[in-house]
Amino acid sequence: MKVDYWLFAYGSLMWDPGFAVAERVVGTLEGFHRSFCLRSIRYRGTPENPGLVLGLDEAEGASCRGVALRVAEQDWPEVIAAVRERELTTYAYREALLPVQLADGRRVDAITYVMQPGHEQYAGGLCSGEQARIIATASGGRGPNRDYLYNTAAHLAELGLSDPELDALADEVRKLCG
Repeated sequence: MKVDYWLFAYGSLMWDPGFAVAERVVGTLEGFHRSFCLRSIRYRGTPENPGLVLGLDEAEGASCRGVALRVAEQDWPEVIAAVRERELTTYAYREALLPVQLADGRRVDAITYVMQPGHEQYAGGLCSGEQARIIATASGGRGPNRDYLYNTAAHLAELGLSDPELDALADEVRKLCG
């Protein structure tokens, strides 16, 4: 019996997975929305000047369009170990196996990383102005926080999945950065 290994990407995993992808398909995850709700103290900020990165916030009636990434069976052990190291650095996310509806009609179970609202790094509910101020000024081990926002918005647009809130936030950050 063939087993499929899927990850659901909604932020930087879409454009910088860091592993070989056997198949990439646009997909929708129900019950969650993408939001800048995680204070980043390592990759896009520091403990002294945290940035903001995307998380999946659970919400009734919400949905998130992203990319389902299939990993070849022989690569799975190495890939999932690396993804866990990347996504679970401070355990602000929890790993979940959730159903994703693919654009081609298939439905798969995919591992994804969702926010834990009780975590100290959770920053849900910030207004867009506060989000923009943080993103415009923070930088971490993977570079400026604004680059993360710009790359995510650009890749969503390339996939035909433009996110008006993300696009407006990117415009606001660009104005702040001159």
